[in-house]
Amino acid sequence: MALPVLKNKAARAIFLDRHLLSAAPSGSGKGEDLFDLITQLGFVQVDSINTVERAHHMVLRARRAAYRPTNLTPLLEKDHSLFEHWTHDASIIPTAFFPHWKLRFERDAETLRRQWRSWRREGFEEKVDTLLERIEAEGPKSSACVGEGEKHGSRGWWDWHPSKTALEYLWRTGELTVTRRESFKKFYNVTARVLDAGLISPEPKR
Repeated sequence: MALPVLKNKAARAIFLDRHLLSAAPSGSGKGEDLFDLITQLGFVQVDSINTVERAHHMVLRARRAAYRPTNLTPLLEKDHSLFEHWTHDASIIPTAFFPHWKLRFERDAETLRRQWRSWRREGFEEKVDTLLERIEAEGPKSSACVGEGEKHGSRGWWDWHPSKTALEYLWRTGELTVTRRESFKKFYNVTARVLDAGLISPEPKR
């Protein structure tokens, strides 16, 4: 039996439609309209590259001409209808999807401990509980707020000191949530303080 053939024109039309690029940009690009856009896309990758503008802002602007980078902040930092976590890279994701990340948190808890023992500086595991307790007591912290007295790396972006590694580990395993960014620096808070309890521990379906 012959396989169906999708012609290039139809394939392009489907691709553009699924990426919300087939219609002329319209809408306010903020509030509920922006939230609906990101929900339809599924997620938007957070990109540190800033040649013209950060890539995630360009993705949103291409679909909403009225969009401005400041429009994203209330959804992430005030309403928390979006959260930041990992897909194939750091991404902005609708918070309604948070329960689907729980399996990933559980898998990463063991995988990252094993990998980062050899990939990162020694001692990050000893910092995990201490940092979680400190953030619970003092509030949100960035990597610049912790790691006093630790050797800070000089070999580039991924050369983390132990406390930075511990922060990333707690974020990747769901204990902490990125509550805001300042000049692309992440500030972490305890997830239970940021997101609704029903999302963190949803009631089982009957």
